[in-house]
Amino acid sequence: MSGGETMTQSKAGQIVRHDLFTSDRECSMAFYQHVANWTYEVERASDFAWGGGEKDFILALSGDEAGAGLAETPAEQENGWTAYIEVPDVDVAIKRVGTLGGKIVREPFEVPGVGRNALVRDPLGALVGISLSRHSFPVPRQQFGPEVYVSNGTDFPQAFYAELFGWQVSPATDKNRVALLGPRGVLVANQHAASWSAGSNAAWVPCIKVASVSDACRTAETNGARPASVVISGAVQAHSPILCDPDGAPFALGIE
Repeated sequence: MSGGETMTQSKAGQIVRHDLFTSDRECSMAFYQHVANWTYEVERASDFAWGGGEKDFILALSGDEAGAGLAETPAEQENGWTAYIEVPDVDVAIKRVGTLGGKIVREPFEVPGVGRNALVRDPLGALVGISLSRHSFPVPRQQFGPEVYVSNGTDFPQAFYAELFGWQVSPATDKNRVALLGPRGVLVANQHAASWSAGSNAAWVPCIKVASVSDACRTAETNGARPASVVISGAVQAHSPILCDPDGAPFALGIE
């Protein structure tokens, strides 16, 4: 990623980036270009964070945003999207993960030009990244809407996200959605009335912004997407449907 210094206070507690691990990067690039109208920029990493050595890293762009990166799935990971939440100090945050009921998946590591990151699982098993940005790109609100949390039931590990990132549950909720607010009351995520039918871990699902949800659904399905194996209410499915891309990665769609 180009230019920039450390995190500005406005990014704290915000979802600042997503990585997509895919077994077919060219196919994934074409799919999201059709669905989300993203363009791409190739950056050459001399010491690639996911596997080492010199490799290409693909940035997904929309206007002045570079809110996602696409990489071939490394041996230790699974296909799918990972969201990164900004913190003032990754090393301090990672020391609190275990005491809050989470597990460390990858200890803090540097990505030159991007920032310092770590990967953890929350108490319900959802994979999430912790990040300190070292670039000038803004929080990607053109590319992504509020993240979607899908668990097996209505549980959400509120204390974990409150202590690590300063998130709170909004007092204004409804039966289909719980709004999760970051610092300064900014909406960062929604816990929907949905659960994985296969009984897997909870998971964060990126909500990709599109001009028309119905049009984007048709485009996605034409290009190989399928409905995700998720039990979800009709109201939620109409507002923010969850699909799986051709590589099996779940994603949601939302209005720009």
